Amino acid sequence: MRVRTRMAGAAGAGVLMLLAVGCGGAPSRTPQAEASAGVLPAAPQQMESASRAGTWTGSDHKARPLRLKPTRLALGHPADLAHIRLDDNLKGLAPYYLTVSYTNTGKEPVSGLYPERNFSVNGVDGQAGEQVSLFRTNPLATSNGLPPECQESGKDTLAAGETTSFCQIFMLPKGLKPGNVSYKDDGGDTLIWQIGGARQGAPGVLPPHQPTDAVTTDSDRHTATVLATPKSVRTGSLADLSRFDLKADQKKLVPYYVTVEYRNTGAYELYPGLNENLTLTGVSGQQARKMILLDIGGPGVPQCPEAVPHKMVKPGATVTECTIHMLPKGDPPASLTFQGDGDGARPVTWRAVADDGK
Repeated sequence: MRVRTRMAGAAGAGVLMLLAVGCGGAPSRTPQAEASAGVLPAAPQQMESASRAGTWTGSDHKARPLRLKPTRLALGHPADLAHIRLDDNLKGLAPYYLTVSYTNTGKEPVSGLYPERNFSVNGVDGQAGEQVSLFRTNPLATSNGLPPECQESGKDTLAAGETTSFCQIFMLPKGLKPGNVSYKDDGGDTLIWQIGGARQGAPGVLPPHQPTDAVTTDSDRHTATVLATPKSVRTGSLADLSRFDLKADQKKLVPYYVTVEYRNTGAYELYPGLNENLTLTGVSGQQARKMILLDIGGPGVPQCPEAVPHKMVKPGATVTECTIHMLPKGDPPASLTFQGDGDGARPVTWRAVADDGK
């Protein structure tokens, strides 16, 4: 069994944790001991558990075939991590334990395997959980450092046809329900496994088209206010962008056209570029800012006009803007966020539902 010693590279930011483990490892827990200590056992979550074909791309940039199967997701308790020195930004978050089996479906042995880094547990709002990596501070420790509910450490070398399992910790804000488990490797599309309750709302996430106040700034950095109303998130086509010189990795993505109407509720004129503050987040937690297309004096993309009208937005006036955001295949939008800036600015997030592109 191996201990994770590398930073994770999944959609959720990898976090290197400091683990204090003695020679006897982490203290054992039994149901009776948990009950007497007031600690609840991990709560299994209803989860899709299909076995799916994926790839693993190592440092040699060669994609190797794997078969991946999430077998368990359980909500733990902060007390499970009492022996771990948590970074301040993780304190108060809820631990989720994801167990996945993986099989080398190729004809040759594979070494250096670390599929954990490509997994993410994502909230119903598309927010990716923080993936936790551990290392020992005591070289004589015999435990792998994982909590008792999450003991599978996997193998980094597999013979052809061999299977192993790992358990990885992800941290989500308390009250935010997990919506899915995702896997994204450079060699393939995003794989998604849905979690029960994924269609439920999320704290602080507005319905898709609800008008709401947001804060921004004008060209002179004056604080300004707008009433923002998402109109649509439409699925586009790469054919719509055929006259642009797209990079090879962009040609593997799906364009989405995000249209928002803004009413200037402040006292200053605003430049019609408010969608610069938008981020579209996929269900796997991957985020997409506005796509920049070089089209000086050109017609743009007719399916997604940048701003109507094309002039400064006076107080009380409205402007409708459309921007293009690219997400991987198989990773549809989950949420739309207006970040804003200026005094009193705060992120505003809506649930995003893509239509059929019509």
